[in-house]
Amino acid sequence: MTAVVDPTQHLWWLASRASGIVAIILLTYTVLVGLMMGGKLMQRVMGRPGKGALAIKQLLQTHEMTSIAALVAIGVHGVTLLGDGFLHPTISQLAIPFTIDYRSFYVGLGIIGGYVALALGLSFYIRGRIGVNTWKKMHRWTIAAYALAVGHALGAGTDAGSAWFNYPLLASAGLVAVMFLVRMSSVGRTQKARKTQEAPSVLRGRPQDAAAS
Repeated sequence: MTAVVDPTQHLWWLASRASGIVAIILLTYTVLVGLMMGGKLMQRVMGRPGKGALAIKQLLQTHEMTSIAALVAIGVHGVTLLGDGFLHPTISQLAIPFTIDYRSFYVGLGIIGGYVALALGLSFYIRGRIGVNTWKKMHRWTIAAYALAVGHALGAGTDAGSAWFNYPLLASAGLVAVMFLVRMSSVGRTQKARKTQEAPSVLRGRPQDAAAS
């Protein structure tokens, strides 16, 4: 006779597993949207300036809400592990990277990624104090939080190794990587163009300075 497994024994593990999947989906979305908006891609796609500005404003609001939802999912993913009957983790093991016995390296990556995501997500509400330029520079580290989350999911996730989980995750990570490279290339061209525009003005000032002397 086949023994009946009580599903309630695995509820905490199932909750952590589900919230982890939700977290990586939300994080992927918010990173992709951030890269699109930062690279001014949305303005080109939307066409008319007025229509594009409205769409970008709405997308920014969605981006903010999704970021907060991702942080909540990350928190649930960690907290629900406290009730897992297999791991039996302590609070310190879930708070301090690389201290847990189970796949400590990859779990540690996830913990660090969670801290980075939390700091960057909450920085949105203090950007008026720290300045928009500083906030934008900080926000570039979002890609690091995403990379750490992907490494954690592939190395410590219960579903790591499953085709239904790995293929979509790797495909989305590849898309994020491509868009990140495009974004960095765009930043490099913008900086180069600014230097080119500034150089003639400096050169034009030299003869005047020489004549004055």
